[in-house]
Amino acid sequence: MANQDITFTPDPDQDSISSDVAAFNGILMSTQIPTRADGSLELGDITLQSECTLQALKVALDRAGSSMDRVMHLTIYLTDMADRAAFNEVYKRYFAKPWPVRAAVGVAALAVEGMKVEVVAMAAKA
Repeated sequence: MANQDITFTPDPDQDSISSDVAAFNGILMSTQIPTRADGSLELGDITLQSECTLQALKVALDRAGSSMDRVMHLTIYLTDMADRAAFNEVYKRYFAKPWPVRAAVGVAALAVEGMKVEVVAMAAKA
């Protein structure tokens, strides 16, 4: 990308075709999947995947100079909308009032078989 007013933070995974965060005029965009701290993918139950996904989001935002309390919008993709309640339980450990604007979207599948959740966040820079 040649736009000097947009900054992309590459995903640490060499094989990734997505940036962790994009910043423009003080706004960050970040997409996260259930990645463990060691970079491996968590494909366990929805609670484990949600925990890894939101922790990965926290780390990406911290690295980019923002934080979870600066998230303004979150889009949550779930392969099974019945998992929404379990995701929300984890979500409440990472966010507090005033809650970010959010949308939960049911999808047929995500990029990796067995992956149950992916999030896209928009956050203000600190």
